[in-house]
Amino acid sequence: QVHLVESGGGLAQAGGSLTLSCVASRSTYRIMAMGWYRQAPGKQRELVAAVRPDGGIIYYLDSVMGRFAISRDNAKNTVYLQMNRLKPEDTAVYYCNKYVNPGDWGKGTLVTVSS
Repeated sequence: QVHLVESGGGLAQAGGSLTLSCVASRSTYRIMAMGWYRQAPGKQRELVAAVRPDGGIIYYLDSVMGRFAISRDNAKNTVYLQMNRLKPEDTAVYYCNKYVNPGDWGKGTLVTVSS
């Protein structure tokens, strides 16, 4: 049973910004490190960013360092991914899940960046 719902994707121009949200239906996610992942067409899913339960940053993919920011609001059971200076290579379906031992995957949210 999937307990994570991603939203906020869409079409953006290169250089633009989008903010993704991931709402967890169970409060237990508050005590878990969470990550944003992405899967581009024809490629494997990769970890983009990860955040500790207290909001501390665990990881950023090198190619998004300085452009993306992960954050969370535990009171709202929500994890965010602020994406700035988007590039066409950021085009992918974005998912959130646990950082350690990801569980069932949600539908994700599609981000398309045009050049």
